[in-house]
Amino acid sequence: MVRSELLQKLCNYYPNILRRDIERILEIIFFEISEALCRGENIEIRGFGSFYPKKYKSYKGRNPKTGESIQIPEKILPLYRPSRDLLEKLNSKQD
Repeated sequence: MVRSELLQKLCNYYPNILRRDIERILEIIFFEISEALCRGENIEIRGFGSFYPKKYKSYKGRNPKTGESIQIPEKILPLYRPSRDLLEKLNSKQD
């Protein structure tokens, strides 16, 4: 599902709320999640999962094309861990 599909589903579930209002709500939610991750905070959405930033140290790598040794800089990546409820839901639907 992409963002526009999520927006359309929400509009179908809540026809009494204007589309632009739902769109604004989605923008605020995604903005706040990304800002919290940038501040190094964890985000927990009960029943769905949690997002958290993980810092990776710099290391020496190799350019696969030339074989030259290069320094890979440290970086922070967002990670996602699904909730136990979501995992149970996903695994119970196996046919």
